[in-house]
Amino acid sequence: MRDYDEITAFLGEWGPFQRVIFFLLSLSIIPNGFTGLSIVFVGDTPAHTCLIPQSANISAEWRNVSIPVENINGETQYSKCRRYKLDVIKNFSDQKLIPGVDVHVTEIQQESCKDGWEYNRDTYTSTIVTEWDLVCENEWKGPLTSSILFFGVLTGTFVSGQLSDRFGRKLILFATMGVQTLSSLILVFSPSWVVFCLLFFIVGMGHISNYVAAFVLGTEILSKSIRIIYSTLGVCVFFAFGYMALPLLAFFIRGWRMLLLALTLPGLLYIPLWWFIPESPRWLLSQGRVEEAEAILRKAARMNRITAPDAIFHPIQANETTSEKARPHNVFDLLRTSNICCITVVLCLVWMILSMGYFALSLNTSNLHGNPYLNCFFSAAIEVPAYSAAWLLLRFCSRRLCLFFTLSLGGGVLLFIHLIPQNLISLAIALEMLGKFGMTSAFSIVYAFTAELYPTVVRNMAVGACSMFSRIGSIIAPYFTYMGSHDKFLPYILMGSLTVFSGVLALLLPESFGMPLPDTIVQMQKITWCKRTKTSYNLNDRVEVEPNNSAVFETETL
Repeated sequence: MRDYDEITAFLGEWGPFQRVIFFLLSLSIIPNGFTGLSIVFVGDTPAHTCLIPQSANISAEWRNVSIPVENINGETQYSKCRRYKLDVIKNFSDQKLIPGVDVHVTEIQQESCKDGWEYNRDTYTSTIVTEWDLVCENEWKGPLTSSILFFGVLTGTFVSGQLSDRFGRKLILFATMGVQTLSSLILVFSPSWVVFCLLFFIVGMGHISNYVAAFVLGTEILSKSIRIIYSTLGVCVFFAFGYMALPLLAFFIRGWRMLLLALTLPGLLYIPLWWFIPESPRWLLSQGRVEEAEAILRKAARMNRITAPDAIFHPIQANETTSEKARPHNVFDLLRTSNICCITVVLCLVWMILSMGYFALSLNTSNLHGNPYLNCFFSAAIEVPAYSAAWLLLRFCSRRLCLFFTLSLGGGVLLFIHLIPQNLISLAIALEMLGKFGMTSAFSIVYAFTAELYPTVVRNMAVGACSMFSRIGSIIAPYFTYMGSHDKFLPYILMGSLTVFSGVLALLLPESFGMPLPDTIVQMQKITWCKRTKTSYNLNDRVEVEPNNSAVFETETL
């Protein structure tokens, strides 16, 4: 049969219909930019020390020395979790003894923060850390909160990918947007950390799921020349716009509840988009719903002021396209043959490592020297040129080389951070931002690359499955940040090494540059190192017979 892009070429490349779809789907991505990364401010830990209550009634001299001094990572600072025993200090204060003169303060016995903590309120009026005291013996709850969000993302991407391939891209897109908005709204009223985590898990279920659905929907509707722009300068740049809005809002709204409320309400504005965004004609065709697919294309032709052919899909073409609908597809189809299994395993590893590095760098912005709002804005702003670079690379270069180059750049520069002298903090931050640049570009490329490798019948499921594995990386990412409190260079060394390794893995994948999107599993490109024993060719198809004598057909452009 003729390629789908060839059949629908009568619509043109960039008419009103394509522009509306491009803009509306990209617009739907903005909330994803600030929802998932809001934990950077909502869950940040401000400077804190043990609380010395006013009721202790000790002198100002003894109050000033009541907190021990510690050396952490070469820096001298007040202890965050210990104080000198309050009853001993009060006794010395009542006796009018002078600290450092009459008493060696460092010899006084220490105790935990029995009366709670005193937090620095210069940056935040409240965070979930200050509200529920997620410090010291409860410090582990901070990174776990971020990981719970990504556990929700993992669950959501696993479920939504299969639902999208079965029930449609549009339905799942709006369902997951609704889950994200409604659960975020309820999250504002969380009475405890446990309830917050439960609701945060549900927020995660809708967070990236609607991103994947919008990405696949636009990829399947838009033409080949616009597809790359959409996957880079479309959804990705609009994600960056939402990400850049996060520190701007957080700067003016310093309390976590009001900040979450301000970030949630814009989601309600997307309800009217249901009447303007159509279902994917490719998906409808793969489900045998040819008349609905033709109806959407005819409406698109009217918007573009073009006369559609009398019969867009001839019966023989429709039958060939829907030949795989005889049985429902599930996630096990991604492992059904040695070829698709190898592609899936390599992509899942690349996605997981890339996500680990990307989110670890994103969550670490509040720990960098300087203003946390400005650092977060720079981390978001660097994504715009990164996506632009990804678009240029995707237009002219091999997909494998694009992914290898950006991953190697993102990981390679991180390996040099531990060599930077401590007095050159700005240079270390610049290298970290360059690493973020490379990883962001790689993320944009890997989305487009994955969508090009997999066929229509399992495309959303495949992107969702890869995204699910990437969530394993994002679940681990907060602990990279947490590890930095003990050794600030170890996270960079680990992230850099793993990211460079994933770039080498990308070279093992088949090439999709310039190839038509496959519609069925048998049309997928062959991975070069998969074993094959016999090959025969005709004009348009390559038939490969594997050792079990099962034939695998692949479309090949000659």
